[in-house]
Amino acid sequence: MPSRAAVIAVTALAPVSWGTTYAVTTEFLPPDRPLFTGLMRALPAGLALLAVTRTLPSGAWWWRSAVLGALNIGAFFPLLFLAAYRLPGGVAAVVASLGPLFVIGLATLLLGERPTARALLAAVAAAFGVSLVVLTAGAAFDLVGVVAGVLSSASMAAGTVLTKRWGRPEGVGPLAMTGWQLTAGGLVIAPVAFLLEGAPPALDGDALLGYAYLALANTAVAYWLWFRGIERLTATSVTLLGPLSPLTAAVVGWAALGQALGPVQLAGMAIAFAATVLGQLAPRPRAPQTAGGPPPAVAEPRAASRP
Repeated sequence: MPSRAAVIAVTALAPVSWGTTYAVTTEFLPPDRPLFTGLMRALPAGLALLAVTRTLPSGAWWWRSAVLGALNIGAFFPLLFLAAYRLPGGVAAVVASLGPLFVIGLATLLLGERPTARALLAAVAAAFGVSLVVLTAGAAFDLVGVVAGVLSSASMAAGTVLTKRWGRPEGVGPLAMTGWQLTAGGLVIAPVAFLLEGAPPALDGDALLGYAYLALANTAVAYWLWFRGIERLTATSVTLLGPLSPLTAAVVGWAALGQALGPVQLAGMAIAFAATVLGQLAPRPRAPQTAGGPPPAVAEPRAASRP
């Protein structure tokens, strides 16, 4: 079995990959087609994984996969894109960074994961650090955009916690589970995309290359790593890796797009990264009870990975 540090490092590759989405979208893809882009990320990736694994859901996993796919992909992508269109990018990123707080609350209710002061501090510090990185003076707040951003974070948080609670069926690997969710999510997005954006745009070589990257590396592989991490770590630990996404976006913007990073942004990156590391620290082991000593403290309940 890989060590906990190795699992965290591999899972962190998912939000790092997602941090490249903005640069790929702006440099390679057709403008003003966010829902079509979400569809092209999810459905081809899901169908490819179904073809590779050759495994379909059975029994209750048909509706469970539909629910998880809708929460993690089908509702999350459109709400996220709506927030991005209605809000400045920095405001949208800050609203999205509230996701760990939703996960901490839902994990307490559904998984029995006891919230710790360290996890809450890490979540708040991460959101504050991200705000320093991405917020600009005079950033405007649009009510519809803010609501969409909050709902997108809540949707992904619910999907993360339910993925942890339900686990996966016996004999089915995380790759097949990822394929089920991406396919279900893509099927949710498809009618919305065609209804609101019309027929697909003409695609040149750059667009095809960009969509191939988003579907394979940025979605199929990244979500497989994410769901694999949810299975092996606590839901709170996984979600506190999320700030790596806006931090990666800032670094890519600086390195590839010529965007400036001033002292405030660098300080925010340091705070958000430190909060991410803080959120991954393993809890201290309980001291063993000695003869005649006080009764042992109640151990934290373990997160359920099965229904």
